[in-house]
Amino acid sequence: MAPGVVDASNGFSVASVTKSVNEIASTKQAPRFTPGYTKVEDVEDYEYEDLKPSFPDVAWPPLEEVPYSDKGLLGNPEYKDLLAAATDCFDYTPKIGTEIHGVQLKDLNDAQKNDLARLIAFRGVVFFRDQKDFTIEDQLALGRYFGTLHKHATTAMPKRAGLEEVHVVYTDAKSLDQRALFAPSYLWHSDVTYEIQPPSYTSLKLLNGPPRGGGGDTLWSSQYAAYDCLSASMQKYLEGLTALHSAEEQAVGSRAAGRPVRREAVITEHPLIRTHPVTGWKSLFVNPGFVKQIVGVPKMESDMILEYLNNIVVATQELHARFRWEADSVAIWDNRSCNHSASYGFAPHMRHAVRVTPHGERPVFDSNGKSQEEELNAATGRPQVNKNGARQSNYND
Repeated sequence: MAPGVVDASNGFSVASVTKSVNEIASTKQAPRFTPGYTKVEDVEDYEYEDLKPSFPDVAWPPLEEVPYSDKGLLGNPEYKDLLAAATDCFDYTPKIGTEIHGVQLKDLNDAQKNDLARLIAFRGVVFFRDQKDFTIEDQLALGRYFGTLHKHATTAMPKRAGLEEVHVVYTDAKSLDQRALFAPSYLWHSDVTYEIQPPSYTSLKLLNGPPRGGGGDTLWSSQYAAYDCLSASMQKYLEGLTALHSAEEQAVGSRAAGRPVRREAVITEHPLIRTHPVTGWKSLFVNPGFVKQIVGVPKMESDMILEYLNNIVVATQELHARFRWEADSVAIWDNRSCNHSASYGFAPHMRHAVRVTPHGERPVFDSNGKSQEEELNAATGRPQVNKNGARQSNYND
């Protein structure tokens, strides 16, 4: 008879130990999971109390045009400085969105910031995670590197004094549910396009948000790609037009809520198609929240064209990138070539973020501008898109 395997120090056999481990494993409970429900986080002793929203009653003079030089023009076409420390970098879709891992925004030198601006100009929006040490002071400094910072006339700024250039995004369990007040398509926008110099490279850091599965994602839509959805005839038609962008609705809503309007509302005329100073690409420049009328055409024509253009922005899936936020994530996007919209239905979770945005250039249209899609197709050897919708099709996704 062969000897059994026995630990001489205590007399326990391997067989008995294995049996005990299996018995313990069999009693282990499965993870708790309730479909459609995520536990609400306890936010007592909240770390970012000083960055919660406030609405100080102050008055600011009208904005005047300020000098602007795009840092993206200084960036390396291969982004060598920015990506030197990256551990991973990948695109969300061919048209929009890139995520970078391993890079800390607080540590960027000027060459890396220039690369970042260039990358945002080409990709529309760039995402970073795990940016805990990227403080509000760091965020402001990065924004100032890109240009003169914008101060919003009506929305919230932090409780902490001296942060007038920070816009606060904040919702919690006590907030009013406003989803019924707007059609979902109406909430797509590019920030404050009614200013004479609308924003360029805008950063948003999530301080606290819904847990995984709790909702609150943000979606971006490429206006380069929206332009490329149009026929050549429609492109030519729109390139000769301008539209009125209005701040009046925001001002009226702020006063109705008993909040101050720190700068009087303006209406500004911008081209419907603009050309980006870094990429040279043409993009649609329209959004349902601020654009009220195309100049020089009958109202019926204007309304129909704007409805058509907004439908392209909202409903064309290949234009979109969707980002699932985590605490300390940062998105930086180009308001000149992107629209964006939050996704709602995340109550009663808190969603708290801080935004910093610099002014860009006054929007211009350059007839020598190019198409993103045509340039990318040519560079990769792909055929150009046939936009004739009167062909036979047996589409199957």
